[in-house]
Parts: sequence; C-alpha cells; structure tokens
Amino acid sequence: MSSTVSASYADGSSGNRRPLVIRFGAVGDTVILTVLIRALHARFGQPVDVVGSGRYTWEILAGQPGVGEVLYLDSRRLPYWLNIPMMTVVRALRARGVGPAWWGPARDTNGLELLGRAGWTDEWIANAADYADIVEGPNLSFAEMFLRFAAVDPPALASSNRAANAVPPDVLPVPELRVSQEAREDAERWLASMRLQGSPLILVQVGNSRTMRSRLRSHNRPTNTKYWPEGRWAEVLRGLRARHPDHALFLLGVPSEASLNDEILELAKVDRAYNVARDLPLRRLMALAERATGMVSVDTGPAHVAAAVGCSMVVLFGKAPPTLYCPRGPGARIYPLVGHINGEQNMVGIRADDVLGAWAELDRDGSLSKRAFTEAADAAHSTGG
Repeated sequence: MSSTVSASYADGSSGNRRPLVIRFGAVGDTVILTVLIRALHARFGQPVDVVGSGRYTWEILAGQPGVGEVLYLDSRRLPYWLNIPMMTVVRALRARGVGPAWWGPARDTNGLELLGRAGWTDEWIANAADYADIVEGPNLSFAEMFLRFAAVDPPALASSNRAANAVPPDVLPVPELRVSQEAREDAERWLASMRLQGSPLILVQVGNSRTMRSRLRSHNRPTNTKYWPEGRWAEVLRGLRARHPDHALFLLGVPSEASLNDEILELAKVDRAYNVARDLPLRRLMALAERATGMVSVDTGPAHVAAAVGCSMVVLFGKAPPTLYCPRGPGARIYPLVGHINGEQNMVGIRADDVLGAWAELDRDGSLSKRAFTEAADAAHSTGG
C-alpha cells in the first residue's frame, strides 16, 4: 500500500469532491483505467484519486496526468480484522472525506465493502453494475466502456440534464501513459550497462500470468489459453533477426518467466537476443517500449503498457475477443491475431509465419515507430487452424 498520505487526505475534512475511482484489476486493466481517469479529470477539473490492487497500480498510475493520490491493496482475501493494508486504506479514505466514487466493473464486492467501511453510502457510489444499459454495448472495447462510465454520476450528483454529464469530445477511448524523464534516464543507464545505448529495440513478450503457476509449465497448459509453443517463438525470433539484423531483441516478463525465455533463446540461437525478465520493473518497461521499434506479444499486461506509450505491435490472442481486449495507445498500430483449431478460437492455431506476416504488414514502409493509431484493433485477423 502507498506509504505516503497527501495533504488532501490528511486534513481530516468531512467531505471531498475530488473524483475517486476504485478498480481491482490486473496490469492491463489498470492501463485501460487511464481512459476513465482522463475523462473524469476533464469533467471535474480536479485530480482523480485511485484505489487499486497491487503495487503495480502505483507504478503505472502515480504521476500520470489527471491522477491524484494512488492507494493499493496487496491482498483482498484476508478478513478485514486481519488485513492491515485494507485498514490503512480505509483510514486514508476516511481522512480524505466522502465524495463521488466510481466502482467496477468487478466480479467481487470488496470495493463496495471497503468504501462502506470508509463512510461511503450508495448515494455517493456510481456502481458500473447499475449502469449496464449505458456502459455496455455490442462490439465495445473496455476502453470505450470506461469512457461511457465516466459520463454517469453517483445518485448524489445525478442530473436530469445529460449534457451536463458529457465527457469532453477530445477525450478518446485510448489508454495513454506518459514516460517520466527519470524512467528514461534509468533505461538509458541500464542499456549502457549492457553496451546497447543507441541500439534499436524489438520487444517480445511470450509469458503471461498463467505461465508459471506451477514449476512445471506443462501442468499449466490445459488452463493456459495464452500458451504458444516455444518452437514457434524461436521461429519468430529468427524471422525478426533476419529482417532486422541491427536490432537488439528483448524477451520480457517477470522473474518467474525467465526460465521460459531462456529455453526459447536456446532453441532460436540468434545473436543479440536478451532475456531481461529478471531486471524489468514496470517503469523501465514503459521507457523501453517508448523507444522500441515494435513488439510481439501474447495478450497480457505488458502489451497494454507498451501500447499505451505508443509502441506498435502484433498481439496473439487465445480465447479472449480482440474487440474487447485488444491493446490500444496513442500512435500505436496494433495487429491482432487469432487462430482456430476444430472451429474454435485457439492461440495454438496461429503459425509463426502468420506472426511474421503481420509484422511485415506493420513494417511495410520500413518503420514501425510512431505511426498514427488506426482502428485495426477493432477487427481481428483470423488465421486458419
């Protein structure tokens, strides 16, 4: 949980009209949340405070435009009387004071319980479940849903004049993250330590949260809908090396995914390819993605982070619909890929040649960098199984 409490929380005021967003999601969900934050900031003209889950919430959002205080919980499973982080968040919210809050979408009720303990009543909570007819719709992405959600209000602020709730038209349903100068300088020092300063980069994300649930990766495959065979990743690395002989290839991830990266590198046997999963905090990833030529990734959190800073990419999808989950970002061109096996969407139905062909399409003018965002993310490109 955040160890500091700003003056806006510590003054003990009985009320606070700054918007509060509470959303317990994974890394990708937190990135998409920037759409809701920007829209509420534009509507109310005040910083938007956030409560999320995991330290990554702070790493992603703290210091971003329109963001106020960022609080997070390390665990929501413990009973409240044993959950010290939750008690600390509740105390901070009580000191902040009750005001308009936006909650959800979420499967659990932990956020509502937390708000209730901090003094919120239903009249001050816009619960996404109560506005499904407004927020949801066919073929909408989560980012577009968040933009719609920003236009509704808790009952205490509800107005019969819908125009008064309108989100300014210049707020687009595209997640956006700004890279700090501190993060850029850290990344450059780190690259220099590898003698890669000034080197063009291509990022590759092969793992996901289900990859390493068991020490034996094969045990995870029946439930890992984002598994793609190691041999095909090796083919992609060889294809990228042939097309981009001067680029450094970075295999991303968290430390638990490093062994998978090592195995793929051993199969690929390409030069200037690096497993950086053991040394990749989120803000360093953001800085690397900002300067990278592009990325190849499964549909997972780091892909959303990279797209939100403008990195173009090819994204492999498992069971999830690309229309709903496809990463987006300012200046990022996204090529979503799905495969089929026995008529059902399955990542294993994607071939290495499909990935390299999609990359070639993004690179058709010889430069993937800083291209205008297109609506390619709205239409998945199917490949035969």
